[in-house]
Amino acid sequence: MADALGEHVSRYNQHFNEQVTLADLEGKWLWEVVSSDRHEILEAQLRSDDFFFSLAVMPESQRVIRRLQQSYEVFIATAAMEVPSSFDQKYRWLAEHFPFIPASHIVYCGDKSILRADYLIDDNPRQLRRFTGEGILYSSPHNAGVKGYKRVNNWLEVEKLFLD
Repeated sequence: MADALGEHVSRYNQHFNEQVTLADLEGKWLWEVVSSDRHEILEAQLRSDDFFFSLAVMPESQRVIRRLQQSYEVFIATAAMEVPSSFDQKYRWLAEHFPFIPASHIVYCGDKSILRADYLIDDNPRQLRRFTGEGILYSSPHNAGVKGYKRVNNWLEVEKLFLD
């Protein structure tokens, strides 16, 4: 739904005047590609007052989620405990870009295995490992080599998987 990786790479490149690309991250997290002396800056960027509110909306996600709501009960789960300062930003971001999702259907958590749902779409394989429903891996450079999950590359593929 939100392009956190794109925003993080953009901020990193701007801060350090570098040209890290998504291709550079193939099979790796951003933290693995940059030198450890820059990790403090990466962390500070995530904890900034505007990082999560600034995220771009993934193409087609709004339209597809609205369509999914016609056939499914859709909940948005966010691992907000990983960056506790993100709670308000994420809530405001969802209210602005996905106003059709009721607040009662937004779940803030740390480990998404607590969810009792049929499906979980996530780009982080760690969140899918202990999930008891069907985990669907949303492709991102860092999960390129991960096997064992049904995979979608974009929101059009989510639409096709659930609605066609």
